[in-house]
Amino acid sequence: MSRRHQNFRNYRQEQRLTQQRVFAAAIFVLLMAIVLMARLFYLQVIEHELYQTKANDNRVMLVTEPPPRGLIYDRNGLVLADNRPIHSLTVIPERVESFPKLKQMLSGIIDISDDEWEDFDERRKEYRRPYQSLTLKSQLTDEEWAKVSVDLYKLDGVQVEAQLTRYYPYGEAFAHAIGYVGRITSKDLETVDKLAYQGALFIGKTGVEGYYEKTLFGEAGLSKVEVNARGRIMSELERQNPTPGKDLHLYLDARLQQYAYDLLGDYTGAVVAIDPTTGGILALVSKPGYDPNLFVRGISIDDYAKLRQSKKLPLFNRALRGGYPPASTIKPFMGLAGLEYGFSSWTERYFAKGYYQINPDGRRYRDWKRTGHGWINLERSIIESVDTYYYQLANKMGITPIHNFLTRFGFGQTTLLDLNGESHGLLPSNEWKKAKYKEPWYPGDSVNVGIGQGFMVATPLQIASATSALASKGHYFYPRMTQLVGDKIIEFPDGLGDEHDIVLKDQRNWGRMIDAMRKVITDSHGTARRLQGTDYEIAGKTGTGQVFSLQEDQEYDADSLEKRLHDHALFIGFAPAGNPKISVFAIFENGGSSSKPADLTKALFDAYLHDDYPARYDYLKGDKND
Repeated sequence: MSRRHQNFRNYRQEQRLTQQRVFAAAIFVLLMAIVLMARLFYLQVIEHELYQTKANDNRVMLVTEPPPRGLIYDRNGLVLADNRPIHSLTVIPERVESFPKLKQMLSGIIDISDDEWEDFDERRKEYRRPYQSLTLKSQLTDEEWAKVSVDLYKLDGVQVEAQLTRYYPYGEAFAHAIGYVGRITSKDLETVDKLAYQGALFIGKTGVEGYYEKTLFGEAGLSKVEVNARGRIMSELERQNPTPGKDLHLYLDARLQQYAYDLLGDYTGAVVAIDPTTGGILALVSKPGYDPNLFVRGISIDDYAKLRQSKKLPLFNRALRGGYPPASTIKPFMGLAGLEYGFSSWTERYFAKGYYQINPDGRRYRDWKRTGHGWINLERSIIESVDTYYYQLANKMGITPIHNFLTRFGFGQTTLLDLNGESHGLLPSNEWKKAKYKEPWYPGDSVNVGIGQGFMVATPLQIASATSALASKGHYFYPRMTQLVGDKIIEFPDGLGDEHDIVLKDQRNWGRMIDAMRKVITDSHGTARRLQGTDYEIAGKTGTGQVFSLQEDQEYDADSLEKRLHDHALFIGFAPAGNPKISVFAIFENGGSSSKPADLTKALFDAYLHDDYPARYDYLKGDKND
């Protein structure tokens, strides 16, 4: 009989095994708990600041607040550049999940043009601070504001912001003097403090706005705000208020500026008026101008193309950059140069034929008066504007004395203290011609410069500034736009704002030259005798600048020429002649006769000296005139 094998459970052994497993599991759980606690300690204690910061980044946002831009006033307290509140539709790109969807939703609420979307898309690609809002549509109407506000909860990243925008109430007549602000570009940010400009929408581009950008801008404010998961601002945690920009008070007279602009009529041209006692610019006109408000929120492609393609070049600042032959307006300065270097005198007589020749068989340089002027002296040469007198004088002097003397009046250099973009013009010299054309200076070159033609080119501002120095008998002030920053008189570095005297060997020559210019108006043969009849004395000089060269025996016949080939018409003048309060340079491009700028200048003198502007300019009087 086989013996049956039987197994018996070992309860003791099973109990030990169970205990071992429980113990191992407990150890494992304990280890896991320790690891978990260690991890929690690491995250909540050691890395507390890091994760607190990350959490705050999602919950707390820094918002920069651009400061109110300083205002720009004219000399009588009239606001020329103002700030206006508007409501704009802005978008925080980081909060938008799908731009095509956003575009579809917004298009169903308000009208947003393709140009606005294209402009917005372009700016998304430019540098900006993370979570900084971008303007999609500015200056919402009340109806648009209401429509967007109703559906705002459905539009992630979209908000309506109250902003201040720049506004120029008097438009194109002031555009080249005041300039404009425009949207900040990545190129602009390369030239400014990026931190200071975070959140700013505009930056000064041209004119006073551009030159005084730092002063007008102020300092941006900063707010720490709490936002929800959709990026909406829930509360403000901290706030540092912005510092407003400083106001500027200019020398500019708004009525004089607008009046001068209107008096140019349909002509293109420029007018610069200066106070000879300060160098302050009373009017800086370049016509045509443009509406600077077009640039504030970003000019459309079509509008910009129209300005760029216009044959009248409205974007070109003729007053600062226009290069014109000064023509006969240079003769008073040439006369003083001849006296200074001993090449002429007040008593020396000269027989003025209808032409001048350097050599007996050489070219004939024609006088404007074909029959000549007969026996004349320096004073008579100014009164009758005798070309041949200055041909022979310039030929005797040569270019070096002419260059050195005219340099003292600011020709051939930039002199404006507080605007950018001024042209140097061209005051030629031996060295200049050799470098430019690799040719020597010829006597014929000097002859042409003697009547402000040939190589010489000057800007309206240079001629006006030189005239102002002559009017004040050599007391030369660099021209400037601004007299007050805030309530303080502006100070320029290196003493440039101070007076710089031009001292002649015989200071009496100032008075005699001014007297000769006074007789340009009072003498029966004076070229500006049409200005007689005022109750104050005017000193002036006419000029006609050729825009093309005539052949030796060719006569100028305006009727047979296209208007673009007509002479430029120029005039310089100041009044009252004995105690000048205003000096003016005016040019009508292709204006032909200098009677036009002469009449314009007289009208400006009448208005400014007697405060007698046409009533239609009363809206430009300003607080100080009320």
